[in-house]
Amino acid sequence: MNSVEGLLTQIQGLSSTASDVLSLQNVLKQADESLHAESTRLLPFLDQLDPSKHSLGYLYFLEACTAGPVTTESASSFVLIIARFISSCVAEQIRLAPDKFISVCKRFKDQVLLLEEPLRGVAPMLTAVRKLQSSTEHLTTLHPEFLLLCLLAKCYKTGLSILEEDIFEVDQPRDLYLYCYYGSVVTAPMSTINAIAVEAYKKYILVSLIHHGQLSTSLPKYASGVAQRNLKSLCLVHFNSRTNDVEGFSYIELANSYNNGKIADLETYVQANMEKFGSDNNLGLVKQVVSSIYKRNIQRLTQTYLTLSLQDIANTVQLNSPKEAEMHVLQMIQDGEIYATINQKDGMVRFLEDPELYKTCEMIEHIDLSIQRLMTLSKKLTVMDELISCDPLYLGKAGRERQRFDFDDFDSVPQRFNI
Repeated sequence: MNSVEGLLTQIQGLSSTASDVLSLQNVLKQADESLHAESTRLLPFLDQLDPSKHSLGYLYFLEACTAGPVTTESASSFVLIIARFISSCVAEQIRLAPDKFISVCKRFKDQVLLLEEPLRGVAPMLTAVRKLQSSTEHLTTLHPEFLLLCLLAKCYKTGLSILEEDIFEVDQPRDLYLYCYYGSVVTAPMSTINAIAVEAYKKYILVSLIHHGQLSTSLPKYASGVAQRNLKSLCLVHFNSRTNDVEGFSYIELANSYNNGKIADLETYVQANMEKFGSDNNLGLVKQVVSSIYKRNIQRLTQTYLTLSLQDIANTVQLNSPKEAEMHVLQMIQDGEIYATINQKDGMVRFLEDPELYKTCEMIEHIDLSIQRLMTLSKKLTVMDELISCDPLYLGKAGRERQRFDFDDFDSVPQRFNI
């Protein structure tokens, strides 16, 4: 290879047009091994490159610079350099070396975590996701990294912006599992059970209790057969990593205690298994489950009574005082979880029906948008179904397995592809 200085000159001269950048890509691939060998002296050369013009060359230099161990002291400077590069680089150039870009962004995430400043990584990582994506329907390897930073930085709404997008294209299955795990998506396609799915199911149990006040023992029909058969049984026991023992501890038992509505029983169970919940990193969610049982018991009262005093609510739900009951009821009214009015004079609560008549302009617009989204999804699924029906691998597998099952077990295949 030519000297680093010579390579620098080529980067500066071959970054103007698309054809020049393709030529530069071949040069950089040949020089990659030598760049890593010179990694300790490459950092000053970055000042001679403009990341907004020489994005591909800058990426190769930056990836080589960050390949080695990074100390806390050097992490601060690298975080600034990488954040600046992500912000100003040209998407078309970095997509020519996606593995390099992903490596740099993952190291960026590691460095902000080393500095214990995950918030610094949220905005740059979101920009990196957008630049790596071919479309908003594309799930990249950086999606899980971004969601992890959002969780650690408590930027939940920022992460939601990504989760609200429909995904139809996935680079690697592991990326999808981590995306679902960090994003609290209930299920994902799988051919075998994995640890990510088991941990996600545990959180699904806890979040269902918090949000819905109950746990459905059956997964949605679209969940894979492997998940349907195995996830529940795997959450019936706890593996102690210190003793390598399987212990009789169950998230399902927690859900059963919750469904009984007896706060004392639930608190006793949580207290007895607090260390195990902590080892699963779920203790915070479990504490929210305990808090939510008060709301669930208040919701139960709305199914029986039209009016009830705050004192009676406090006694029935096992709250300490009418004032505490009032605060719970007010918060539930504000969150739209119940419909009620409180008479401050006599301390009476009147429970009401849902006032939504589903005929306002806002509601009609909301329904229309939902219908449009479903129509778009239906068209995409039809196209995907046609592509799969023509796929040689699918047709070959269907042909081999057809002999093992009745014909009715399979969806029909277009006649021109009879097998």
